[in-house]
Amino acid sequence: MFIRKAFAFIKRDFLIETSYRFSFFIEVFGIIITLLTFYFIGRLFDGRAVSHLAPYGGDYFSYVLLGLTLSNYIGISLSGIMGQINSEQSMGTLESLFVTPTKIWHLLLSMSLWGFVYNTIQGVFYILFGIIFFGVDLTNINLLSCFIIFFLTIITFSSLGLLSSAFILLFKRGDPVSWAAGTLMSLLGGVYFPVSVFPSWLKDISFFLPVTHSIQAMQQAVYKGHSPTMLLPQIGILVLFSLILVPTGFISFNYALKKAKKDGSLIQY
Repeated sequence: MFIRKAFAFIKRDFLIETSYRFSFFIEVFGIIITLLTFYFIGRLFDGRAVSHLAPYGGDYFSYVLLGLTLSNYIGISLSGIMGQINSEQSMGTLESLFVTPTKIWHLLLSMSLWGFVYNTIQGVFYILFGIIFFGVDLTNINLLSCFIIFFLTIITFSSLGLLSSAFILLFKRGDPVSWAAGTLMSLLGGVYFPVSVFPSWLKDISFFLPVTHSIQAMQQAVYKGHSPTMLLPQIGILVLFSLILVPTGFISFNYALKKAKKDGSLIQY
């Protein structure tokens, strides 16, 4: 039953997405331009020993390619449910969804699935484009380490996404969680450059961001072949974040949903 409902949501979102064909081609063009931009930036480092990139294989373009791919998944984990709730609110269908006999967690998972499917397609495009045209080397990848880091990353940021969705249910607009997480991720999380370039006080701040440990661990698992044992410090930190954020996200969302139902504000936008 759940699989059938989840597939229905994926089919609905797929049909909506593909109905805007021009937008699809614009997005593909944007991906190519983004990759080319970072490729030519990487050319600046050709023939130079860049110590900050050495722990991750030494190639700037490969570093950014993986950072962009993982950050897309982080972004959909963080804002996927929130975006769907916002969309359903604006169309006036949110209350109808939440009063169906479907379990709320099945519903939330189904609502966010298309985002992960879409980002997987986009991620495959990123990686294949990088391998075929820019010589990105994935021969050292440790798949077990990648799976563990990916799973913990999705759990951590999906929990933040629930907290973000709670703000949307309560206040409709003005979500500080996704704004703060997105801003800090882009600047301090190591997506576009290693955090080792920062002064010590910024390194201290970045240490308390889960994205920093996700990016570092994934880079080392993919390009250096680090095993889960070698990545235990980062894995341990992500587990700790998960243990804190999962109950926080669930409790916050449950509270916001009950309050919204009690106040009758699910139909308001």
